[in-house]
Amino acid sequence: MGILSWIILGVIAGFIGSKIVDKQGQGFWLNMGLGIIGAIVGGYLFSLFGKEGVSGLNLYSMLVAIVGAVVVLLVYNLLTGRQRPV
Repeated sequence: MGILSWIILGVIAGFIGSKIVDKQGQGFWLNMGLGIIGAIVGGYLFSLFGKEGVSGLNLYSMLVAIVGAVVVLLVYNLLTGRQRPV
């Protein structure tokens, strides 16, 4: 998978993950960075459970990346002290 595919996957996963976690997001660049990291984390987590990680620019990889982005955003919010709005 090329770098452009990782960026596209990261942007989309970061955006969707930020909407799931706190409804307002962190900003474009931080969402993109956390989304790319989330794709890597999601691939690693899925491979730990015996499933395939990120395999390309497809729906399954998007799901893996979103799960990873949500995990990364939850950890980010814990570390920075941001709380979910009620």
